[in-house]
Amino acid sequence: MKSFLTMDDADFFCKRVLVRVDLNVPVQDGEVTDLTRIERIIPTLKELVKANAKVVIISHFGRPPFHERGKWEASYSLKFLAPILEKLLGVHVAFASDCIGPKVAAQVDSLSIGQVILLENLRFYKEEEENDEAFANELAGSGDIYINDAFSCSHRAHASIVGIPKFAKISMVGRSMQAELEALERTLTTPERPLVAVIGGSKISTKLDLLMNLMDKVDSLVIGGAMANTFFAAQGFPVGKSLCEFDMKETALKILAKAKDNKCQIILPEDVVVAEKMTPKEVIRVIGKEQVLETDMILDIGPKTVSSLENVLKTAKTLLWNGPLGVSEMPPFDVGTVEVAKTAARFTVEGSLVSVAGGGDTLAALAHAGVKEQFSYVSTAGGAFLEWLEGKTLPGVQVLIREN
Repeated sequence: MKSFLTMDDADFFCKRVLVRVDLNVPVQDGEVTDLTRIERIIPTLKELVKANAKVVIISHFGRPPFHERGKWEASYSLKFLAPILEKLLGVHVAFASDCIGPKVAAQVDSLSIGQVILLENLRFYKEEEENDEAFANELAGSGDIYINDAFSCSHRAHASIVGIPKFAKISMVGRSMQAELEALERTLTTPERPLVAVIGGSKISTKLDLLMNLMDKVDSLVIGGAMANTFFAAQGFPVGKSLCEFDMKETALKILAKAKDNKCQIILPEDVVVAEKMTPKEVIRVIGKEQVLETDMILDIGPKTVSSLENVLKTAKTLLWNGPLGVSEMPPFDVGTVEVAKTAARFTVEGSLVSVAGGGDTLAALAHAGVKEQFSYVSTAGGAFLEWLEGKTLPGVQVLIREN
């Protein structure tokens, strides 16, 4: 693994520790609907409190319109999250109505050891997304040590991600980000083989970089979801009314050819579940991929494919999963994804498989299957997770790598 400073490498006693987290959580009717991202950062914050640090939390929330300095909009304020953090941390969390300026500096300086303060939404300043150096320097002034515990934001070259480390005396990764980097390292860089990737979703065009990068790294690549329909069409199989990128057929054939050259086994569905409409009460049929009618829509993988994938996972040592294998949010088209997820979870619990999954739709599918907690690691990082899998350099990670 590349060399990063971690929380094992510093003494936090009486230090002001500036922690960049991701509090961009889903909210409906004023209530947070998923606490996962907040729960992931609590170990870092608790460790700092226990170490008698002065903890300064910074984050963005949503995409507020830009305002003049010091002006804000209540619907984008982070203030409502302070009580949630307080409850999970077990200590009082103060709130600052800005993220820079003399008033914030005074609030931070007045912190006693073990105290915590949450600063206001970074994105009230356009300088955050512009990676403005003066803004980054002013943010850095609130901490003696900088910790990035927001892997999910580390694909963005923003001031709080890549700017602060240029001015901070010490910069390191937090426990959540450390776990994410170690999981991805264990999956793609130093995996125990065979390494299997399950990639689902609707379009090849959105996952072309991902497929191309994985073919150089994995032993078997399972392609499901509507993406598989484009491969079917490229091979001359009928797809009926199914979602299909017909303009990507040549690309699909190139992917198959490259996989063969790389000795990467591409696994496509053998049988499929079809219906004439995508509605929960629609009559469904299980057929071979060559039997799809003009009126059919392919909406899930069939039982033969589920059985085949179980055999693939039985011999696998490492699994990387991104994207559902069918319309996983709508029964009865969720069966394939649920069954394969349960199989992967069972092998993980039994100790024969290391399983890493990521992506919003994937997390929802694993939660729907009731196995989210049984995977070795589930990433909440979204875009950063995908860019890492695509082989791209993440600015927020790169800036923290230590020179040997």
